[in-house]
Amino acid sequence: MPADVKSSLGLPGKHVGVVDDAYQEDLFYENTRYRIAPTDVVSLTFPLTPEFNQTVNVLPDGFVTLAEIGNVRLEGLTTEESAAAVKAAYSKILKDPIVTVDLKDFNRPSFIVAGRVNSPGKYELRAYTCAVQAITIAGGFSNGADWSNVLLFRRAGNDWYEAKPLNLKHILQGRDVNEDPEVRPGDMLFVQQTSILKSARNIFPARANH
Repeated sequence: MPADVKSSLGLPGKHVGVVDDAYQEDLFYENTRYRIAPTDVVSLTFPLTPEFNQTVNVLPDGFVTLAEIGNVRLEGLTTEESAAAVKAAYSKILKDPIVTVDLKDFNRPSFIVAGRVNSPGKYELRAYTCAVQAITIAGGFSNGADWSNVLLFRRAGNDWYEAKPLNLKHILQGRDVNEDPEVRPGDMLFVQQTSILKSARNIFPARANH
């Protein structure tokens, strides 16, 4: 994988494979329930013991600090799983506690567009967005962009990213329009530069400023 792509991912050494759409479909539906992440804010409600009601922040390490209990890790859990974890923790001081967990604030779904676009960056994913729309949101292709060589990176596990090459030039020309994939939370589109520009840089390297 090109070094500039690795740099944009910010994940040197991570494994990168080829996107398997069938596998990704299973993975997507398996993870449709939101899972708590650092910086989320959750509300704990104890119907029978309201004095323990509290709102807590999920710390960068994934833990929350519970009143009279201490630290409990909630990162990666659904609200239902979090309620079970909190119930288990409070069972040390309460008899058969009942607790519900609600999200008060959370990380908004987002995607990243990097490489040869006019406004690279991270964007909130508010509705259905295809790859062409994502590029448009990022300001469109910039000079030297290879429209036919765009890479879609998608997380396939804690240490894996899978990559799918996209020919957006064909899609924008009205060909292969069904090949324009939906962008999902956490995806990154990387627009590579044209081979002509790469060759020119090799032939005419930039001069150092004196």
